[in-house]
Amino acid sequence: MRYARFDIPLLARRSLNYLTRMVDEKEDNLPYWLILPNKKPAEAAHCRVDDAELVGSWYEGLESVMRVLDTDEGSDVLESFKRKLLSDWGPCGLRFHKKYPWTHTMHSSFHEMGYILPALNRLSVKYPEDAEIEDRISGLIKGLRALVIERKVRTFWNGDMDEPEPIYEFPNDVYLLEGGFDMSRHTGRGEMAIRNGIMLSALVDRYELKHDETALELARGLANYILGPSRYFSYDMNFFGHVHSAMWVATGLVKLGRAAGEDRYTQKARGIYAFVRSMSSSFGWVPEYARWHPMDEEHCESCCIKDMIECAYELIKCGYDEYWTDILLFSRNQLVENQIAYTGYVQDDDTRPDADGITYKSIASRMIGGFTGGSLPNSISLSKFRSIAGCCSGIAPIAFEIVWNAAVEQSRGSFTVNIPLDRETDSYKLECGYPERGSIKLTLKQGGDAAFRIYAYMGNKISVRLNGKEAQTEETDRLIVLRGLKAGDCVTLTHPLRSTIKKEYCAGREYRVLWRGCDVIDILPHGEHLRLFQRDMNSPAYLPTPDDVVYTGAANYGPTQQKNN
Repeated sequence: MRYARFDIPLLARRSLNYLTRMVDEKEDNLPYWLILPNKKPAEAAHCRVDDAELVGSWYEGLESVMRVLDTDEGSDVLESFKRKLLSDWGPCGLRFHKKYPWTHTMHSSFHEMGYILPALNRLSVKYPEDAEIEDRISGLIKGLRALVIERKVRTFWNGDMDEPEPIYEFPNDVYLLEGGFDMSRHTGRGEMAIRNGIMLSALVDRYELKHDETALELARGLANYILGPSRYFSYDMNFFGHVHSAMWVATGLVKLGRAAGEDRYTQKARGIYAFVRSMSSSFGWVPEYARWHPMDEEHCESCCIKDMIECAYELIKCGYDEYWTDILLFSRNQLVENQIAYTGYVQDDDTRPDADGITYKSIASRMIGGFTGGSLPNSISLSKFRSIAGCCSGIAPIAFEIVWNAAVEQSRGSFTVNIPLDRETDSYKLECGYPERGSIKLTLKQGGDAAFRIYAYMGNKISVRLNGKEAQTEETDRLIVLRGLKAGDCVTLTHPLRSTIKKEYCAGREYRVLWRGCDVIDILPHGEHLRLFQRDMNSPAYLPTPDDVVYTGAANYGPTQQKNN
């Protein structure tokens, strides 16, 4: 039997295609957020967010896949994103955007600064001597700190009490380029505390990179507000609302707990993670919202899968190794399936000229590598808004770099295989047999110890051989360890691998999930239009054509930019 394999370089190559081609060369590679693949002909359209959060997330996503591929391909587009990140700054150190025909009120949102600051942090690492980058980051953080309301005293029926810790909140979620805070205006999304709070993770990163005390203080104050007076989370860290924002905040809480040496923040993050995990599938389907819609109306935003992987990895750094299973299963299953790899259903019309911020050119080939903003466990519905989403297409590929770097941990002459995949470096070569057979082979190019992380799917009949002979091993903390290996030694771990069907209830219904080890190779019932988990390469795949997909109108062009169908 032949099955599709977990191939991070292939996934990264697809993302590289999307992030470098789904851009507008006439606007210095401005991204297109809005994609309508089921419209005839298909199109991509600009909207305000293209020059707001996307220049941050697409910078991160593109740099991540370039690192995985160890390539300079895409560097010209990366430079365009850099130019945009460093331009169009306004009052209070906030980044705004250029005035385009498709933009409306000129404003900055604090949610968007949560995308801009991580990209700036990356720039500061790549260009440590660049004064302009440093000025933008420090100016943004000082500006944010100056705009918060600081709650110092609790005035209650039984008297006044000083607040013992910093508590910071923003007065609104929108800041106008001309006029600042206008309390009659809002984004309308609600959940202001958590949407504004996604910058928490990047603030702690800034502190760890540059020992920026203002960043740490702001992070602490925002965290205290979110966990306290905002009343966003219940006592057991359940919540109602946007999973992507909540999980991004959870990642920030883990980092804050580690940086500040305060485990209480880490434990709150674990509670948030556990709640989201309780609504997610074992293979990585994560709902976009919690308790906002009935679960059978929920779809999986790809950003949320990245958030779960990143938060799990940060918790592992705090000593909680049980989260390795989620990283393994989420990354090689739903994350993979949520990337667009087939576009035979797209109807192109390259004869139509681009106009009014809309492009029709080669949409089918440019779409390869994008990510859906809303999938079911078994399908991506192309008739739904955000079947492909600009936000997810930049955020989700960041997970590739996390998993790629975490696959084999090198420390003090020890090589620990955490995630089975194929990768070769100057120090080792890792080869895996999944999903066909249960085997992991590690060849060392320098001496040291080797270890393999053990997962439940491997069972209890694990065999380890060194250079073809049975090896002497130790087992500790769910690791099988071999010590004192020489350069050129080859260690092979094998275990039985068979197909199993497990019933699972998620997204409001029951599914039958066909597993081979850590890989889902099929799921029943099958879905439409883009059927997922067609991994048996011996069976003919269902591939939709333009006739299978009906355009039903729709799309979020904005309140004053509706287009005719």
